[in-house]
Amino acid sequence: MIRNEPELLIAKDLSFTGILHDVRKSGTSLSPIFEAFTNALEAIKIKQNREEQFAKGEIIISIYTEELTDRTTEFKSLSIRDNGIGFDEKEFSRFNTFKDNSKGYKNLGSGRLQYVHYFEKTNIKSIFEENGQYYEREFSMSKSQPFISKNAIVKSLHCWASTEKHTYTTISFSNLLEPSNIYNTLDDITLKEELLKRYLHYFCFNSTSLPDIKINFYVFGELQSTSRIEPTDIPTFDKKDSIEVFYSSLSNDAKTIETIDKKENLDVTTFKIPKNLLDNNDLKLISKGEVVEETKINLKGISKNDNIAGNKYLVLVSGNYIDEKDTNIRGELDIPLRAPKAFNAFNNEIIFLEDIENSVNDKLLKLYPEIEKIIEKHTNELKELKEMFLIEDEDGVDISLNDDNKRILEKYYEAQAKKEAKLDATIKQSIDRLESLDTTAGNYDEQLEKEIDAIVKILPEQNKRTLSHYVARRKLVIELFSKINDKKLKIQNENSRDKDEALIHNLLFHQKSTNTYGSDLWILNEEFIYFKGNSEFKLKDLELDGKKVFKTEFEEEELDYLKSLNESRLDKRPDVLLFPEEGKCIIIEFKAPLVNASDHLTQINKYASLIRNYTNDEFEIKTFYGYLIGEGIEAKDVQGSVSTFEHSYHLDYLFSPSQRVIGFDGKENGAIYTEVLKYSSILKRAELRNKIFIEKLGLKM
Repeated sequence: MIRNEPELLIAKDLSFTGILHDVRKSGTSLSPIFEAFTNALEAIKIKQNREEQFAKGEIIISIYTEELTDRTTEFKSLSIRDNGIGFDEKEFSRFNTFKDNSKGYKNLGSGRLQYVHYFEKTNIKSIFEENGQYYEREFSMSKSQPFISKNAIVKSLHCWASTEKHTYTTISFSNLLEPSNIYNTLDDITLKEELLKRYLHYFCFNSTSLPDIKINFYVFGELQSTSRIEPTDIPTFDKKDSIEVFYSSLSNDAKTIETIDKKENLDVTTFKIPKNLLDNNDLKLISKGEVVEETKINLKGISKNDNIAGNKYLVLVSGNYIDEKDTNIRGELDIPLRAPKAFNAFNNEIIFLEDIENSVNDKLLKLYPEIEKIIEKHTNELKELKEMFLIEDEDGVDISLNDDNKRILEKYYEAQAKKEAKLDATIKQSIDRLESLDTTAGNYDEQLEKEIDAIVKILPEQNKRTLSHYVARRKLVIELFSKINDKKLKIQNENSRDKDEALIHNLLFHQKSTNTYGSDLWILNEEFIYFKGNSEFKLKDLELDGKKVFKTEFEEEELDYLKSLNESRLDKRPDVLLFPEEGKCIIIEFKAPLVNASDHLTQINKYASLIRNYTNDEFEIKTFYGYLIGEGIEAKDVQGSVSTFEHSYHLDYLFSPSQRVIGFDGKENGAIYTEVLKYSSILKRAELRNKIFIEKLGLKM
């Protein structure tokens, strides 16, 4: 044990160069400080368990800085002193065993490696007791060349008998390997805040037995300020209750797991903590006063990021059963996940981790009804959003109560994009493998069929996603159309009725547009989006395939008519003109929902006459289809105004069979078929078509 000469502790069965490469520098700058503070807490806990007469633990953290000319400080060193068990021979041996997971606090895990990643020198001085004698041990850590070249990161400086009568350990960090603003701005106040956030779970459960924790801040060696972690800094529990958790056993045929009457009682302690203090809502098991970090158990309903009225929830579960299930492996409990293989001849009655999780979550909803109400509201809103956009459930999408609609959609679409990327990559791999196929090989057909099967399985899933977005968009357009027709948009309550017609027009085919394929004319007829056309252009400006449709030069008699009665007839702007093929034209007119459509029955016929008689000869349009669309349609008004209109009783519209479009000045007559339709009837048809499409895709409404 006694060592008077410095000695590098050289590793024999591992390479520290490789380990330091694999266990990289943590992104959390204060990780060395947190690691040392954890060790101090555990050292004190061990001493409390060993010595009944141990008065009280104490941890003193000292931050040493120098003041620069601009009144800022520069970090120099930091030390943490605890009056815990100290580094006896057993603990020192464990410290030098890389990743020793056995119980104890001084194993050289990945946390300790952060010491050498951040600091050029870490010095540890410890007083410990062994067989009634006190000893002083001092050693240092570094990854500098003198250490690492010998495959070592620890150097024992000495271990000898001491006249001290109390155990303690002081760890000192000095010489940052890289400049750090985090450390340069560190003082007693900021470090206290960081410790409270980092160790809140531990502090909450052990609030009655915590050591005195003091943080001193020095500038040029002079004490400037001191902060303490006081009992008032630690949130007090909000509620305490207990739960019953039942054992399970295998059925007689060993095929199913059955719940039995045997049970255990566990204690549930809850804390409502301001969100600035607690990063995540959390559910933790407590074993023998320590938080079990490695056994994963989760809150349900609320996600880790949710907050309710500015608070987050910490739930701690403890009890004799959990203490009894502690193991010799740090952070692990002998409480298995639900599975038949968990049973054996020595263990035929088991409480599963899921049983504890479910019981705690049920209890939490009873303790806090406000959580259940918010979850219910959030669930309904999420369901409505998923129905609106035809979103299917995706694994791994964590939706928070605090996510707005935009963030929820982003999360789902991000998950879908990742899934699609994976599918695309799989297709690419199959295509790449085609290069390796040999058409002369005996198993060529078999290998080709294998690749075909792989792609065939993937393509339907991809197509389904693409179509889902397509149908979801249509569903939204139909919903918006319905709101406009029912005057439920805010803007409709602020403007005149003229706005209603413009809203409908722009919804179906944006005014001044020629992009029929990008329009929503499919609501009227699926084929309309494939025709050439325009929306609200002056007749004289109308073009088709880059050519002017109307003549630019007219006979004097033609001009007299076009300008008669103080009208400029070629300045008129039909709502929509479509050209399905040569010689044909579709004329669509929209009327505001409250307008009596029968007052405008001849409008379409006038447009047809102008197109028939005053367009360039190369177009020669003779066949017309007219659609007058509104909501204010009274059949008797329509038939009273134009007697050729008839009822289509089964489809709820009126139509006028073919009427003549007179050709002037020797031109051949044309013909026009006209329908008068209600927006509500069109909506019903569109909804039915979309519903059938959705059902064919196997999506949920």
